[in-house]
Amino acid sequence: MLEQGQFWRNRELRAHVAVVEGNLAPTIVFKNSTYLNVFMKTWLQANIWIYKDRIIYVGDRMPEETEGTEIIDCTGQYLVPGYIEPHAHPFIVYNPEELAYHAATYGTTTLINDNMRLLSLFDKKKAFAIINDLHQLPISMFWWGRYDSQSMLRDEDTKFNTNDILTWMSHPAVVQGGELTSWPQLLAGDDRLLYWIQETKRLKKRVEGHFPGASEKTLTKLKLLGASADHEAMSGKEAIRRLQLGYHVALRYSSIRPDLPKILDELLAENVDAYDQMMLTTDGSTPAFTKRGLMNICIEIALEKGVPLAEAYRMATYNIAKYYGMDELLGSIAPGRLAHINILYEKNDPTPLSVMAKGKWILKDGVETEREDRMNWKKHDIKEASFNWELNDDDLQFSIPIGLKMVNDVIMKPYAVDIDITTDYLPKDSPDAFLLFIDRYGKWRVNTVISGFTKELGALCSTFSTTDDIILIGKKKSDMKLAWSRMKEIGGGIVLAHEGTIIYELPLKLEGAMYEGNMETLIDRETKCKQMLIESGYEFNDPIYNLLFLSSTHLPYIRVTQQGIVDVMKHETIVPANMR
Repeated sequence: MLEQGQFWRNRELRAHVAVVEGNLAPTIVFKNSTYLNVFMKTWLQANIWIYKDRIIYVGDRMPEETEGTEIIDCTGQYLVPGYIEPHAHPFIVYNPEELAYHAATYGTTTLINDNMRLLSLFDKKKAFAIINDLHQLPISMFWWGRYDSQSMLRDEDTKFNTNDILTWMSHPAVVQGGELTSWPQLLAGDDRLLYWIQETKRLKKRVEGHFPGASEKTLTKLKLLGASADHEAMSGKEAIRRLQLGYHVALRYSSIRPDLPKILDELLAENVDAYDQMMLTTDGSTPAFTKRGLMNICIEIALEKGVPLAEAYRMATYNIAKYYGMDELLGSIAPGRLAHINILYEKNDPTPLSVMAKGKWILKDGVETEREDRMNWKKHDIKEASFNWELNDDDLQFSIPIGLKMVNDVIMKPYAVDIDITTDYLPKDSPDAFLLFIDRYGKWRVNTVISGFTKELGALCSTFSTTDDIILIGKKKSDMKLAWSRMKEIGGGIVLAHEGTIIYELPLKLEGAMYEGNMETLIDRETKCKQMLIESGYEFNDPIYNLLFLSSTHLPYIRVTQQGIVDVMKHETIVPANMR
């Protein structure tokens, strides 16, 4: 695996030198190029030679041998390194392959990916086989290694044990541990977690934090325990605090936290001009949020806010590569680097005209090239979700007087339920709806009420969730049964039912968790889902993330989990799950 520690073989390296010596023709030459030299932070003129997947030469010369070489005159155009997304969640309804190609079309040619879905759905052997196949893409794919489930599983120790964690950390495709959502347990004395972090550092890999709202004291303690970076700054002040303590800081522009413009305004107001430890990220945004791209949009915002041109591009290229110790492979246009190159119309327009990844065209003169290969998901026995059990009337009995009140898309507070929830339907125009969280394998269930999700929708059924269990939300039990039945028929996904009719469905044919289809279609379908939910009374902006985070215990204050209804702040189960 090239990017994953083994680099090029001796015969390949000799061939690269032979290109420079004039004994072998390069595959592509960018002639008369104006390119961003990220080391000098300036634009230089050069001819750039590519041989297969590697940049061979950057300078004044043209090759002596050009038989079979594609020579492209770049007069009047500008070349920058392919962009790097340092914090991707490649399973937000989309699948990793589709996200990778969509990102690359807009210039992001490297993704550093969350492994959570691989952990939750597959054993190590299958997960590593999938990683190996994704490595064959022209887009560079690296991974995190999670330390915790971000929820409260019934079998947490089965999935998160020392042997498995260290196997993941030792894998050459894994470049960091985290994100560290279980930091409260670390501070409370979890020495097993501390050992995992120490081993990660011993392997010379980074540890990504997840420290929203953390004080200077907390950030200091977590730095002492091994945290390398954090992406949770929500203001310029919080970013400065992290930078002063030696953190690398990813500034975020995501569907649930589009803070980048505000943070940059506040940093520039404080005359901050040291950008070397800053990165940019879209942090796993929903499909529609990525319609115009990923890192190109972050760079565009940075330029609009007044970040110097070279610094804005470095925050999405070289700074990230250097942070991960991959700066001799990625993040620059220089001899020896992978041929990830974006060609721009203008220096200040980061959305590219053409994109090259590992020496292959992803986009050429504004036209997407045909993909050579596609992931064979069936090869890995990844298929539609199936359920060999039925939802029954007992599963739809609600009586617990504690509900979840939405404060925003992702934060929930407990509230006392003061309406009769023992009926077959709840009144319209009330914010209260039935909430059933039920085991993927039909072994347990959690019944409660949620306030703020809908005022009139009959039912939503979703297999998209943090733990891959099933969420049913709705006003009417008969519609909940209907949505459940249709979800089973389509092999998993998101289904809306109302007044006895299926009004929307999004099949997630890859284990009920991921869409198998192109990103453009998914964006349209997700947009429609969001619109329908908002029209039915969803009170906020991002229902996809609401579904994802219903069982995520890294957010306050109350959650539904496999163990039951949980008080996150006390890490206690308020109401245990019922066995079926």
